[in-house]
Amino acid sequence: MNYWDLLASDAVQGFIEEALSRKWDALQVSTALHKAGYSNEERATIMDYKALVPKFREKFFEEASRKGKFLLCDKLALEQSTAQDIGRWKAGIWPHEGSVNDLCCGMGGDSFFLPAGLKITGVDLDENRLAMYRHNMAVFGKDVGTIYADVREVASSNCAGNGAAEEGTGKDGAEKEGADYFTIDPARRALEGENQRDLRNLTPSLEEVVEISWHYKGGMAKLPPGYPPAEIPDGTEILYLGGHSDCRECLVLFGELAKHPDTVRAVIVGKTGETLAEWSRKRDRSLETLDDDLQEKLDRNDSLEGKDRTYRTATSRSDLPLGEISKYLAEPAPVLIRSHLFNAAAIAHAPEAHLISEGIAYVTSEIPLPAPAFASYEILAHTEIATGAVRAMLKDHGIGKITLKLRGVKLDPDAETKRLKPKGKNEAILFYTRAQGEKIAILTKRVPSSKLPI
Repeated sequence: MNYWDLLASDAVQGFIEEALSRKWDALQVSTALHKAGYSNEERATIMDYKALVPKFREKFFEEASRKGKFLLCDKLALEQSTAQDIGRWKAGIWPHEGSVNDLCCGMGGDSFFLPAGLKITGVDLDENRLAMYRHNMAVFGKDVGTIYADVREVASSNCAGNGAAEEGTGKDGAEKEGADYFTIDPARRALEGENQRDLRNLTPSLEEVVEISWHYKGGMAKLPPGYPPAEIPDGTEILYLGGHSDCRECLVLFGELAKHPDTVRAVIVGKTGETLAEWSRKRDRSLETLDDDLQEKLDRNDSLEGKDRTYRTATSRSDLPLGEISKYLAEPAPVLIRSHLFNAAAIAHAPEAHLISEGIAYVTSEIPLPAPAFASYEILAHTEIATGAVRAMLKDHGIGKITLKLRGVKLDPDAETKRLKPKGKNEAILFYTRAQGEKIAILTKRVPSSKLPI
């Protein structure tokens, strides 16, 4: 029995359900497994897996325990897998019939919510991942095929992009059929638990994904949100997807799935996969590259100090002007920052909206900007970032509890809060950021949704 057979067995899954319902601690779990006759190695495997169960239940909600069965995964597969809300939203992009290859299929997150009329084949070069995929797709009630092979080899023998399909055999002897569409989530981890510092270090690379796309009628590639947009080819549709407070992926659509080619969209997705808000613009490559002066500043940052440094938190330069602090401060939704759509969204509601410092996506205006595009704050006061000055500002407004937000300033927020020792009955949000390049502390209170423009 291999470990995936062990974890998928009724005995182990029933044991984990009991341990979770009784809230056993690690010692109780280990003792019970020892009494049940499991080896030391089996006990460690079961305990590691048990720790993941609450996490995939949270990521996939009620879908995680269909038909009384848990999903199979390891830590890395779970971290990279697409969650239920984004997965359900992406399901609306697909046609309702045809066939699709899930390339680099992993535990199956990109296949769970595909339309029922699509014939699905998972492709991976990791037999453990394919074992997870088969089990999990069965839990979701889907009958799928799998191919143990390099996804680049599978794609190169697929001719659906030219109106035909080739058949062959994968390395595991399984029949390999051509598919109409593909979805791919390139690997982006070098070592377990360690993020790749270079977002372009994907396997397969984006260049290889583009080559893969030539062999299909259409498809989608999931990239990290911070992937350099200038490297994404023309003719594709780029979508930035996330919730109110995050941007989780940059989705690139190819071929027939790109209904709006050379368009950039930003979408805030609700918990059940519904669209809460959406913005779009025609792609403008001039927004994806930095002018020479700004690039030089960024390159020289290590040797610059104070206001001479440049802090770029967006993925491209902003076309909003710089100006003084106004009555309100707004944080754009992360999907708007990544997609470079916050400029237009801000000006549409407040034509005088502007930035307070180059390269930092804090927008200031005379009126609050609307949700969910922005989180808006009324400015109460501001001062230099010096302990005495900030402490005096908090005292003047009776602030005893603060939420500290940092952008363009590096320090430990917990240590800074203790150092300020706020005392008072009121609460506030304190921003440590830059204004015209200089460090500044801005004291604010959140504008309630009932007072925001529609």
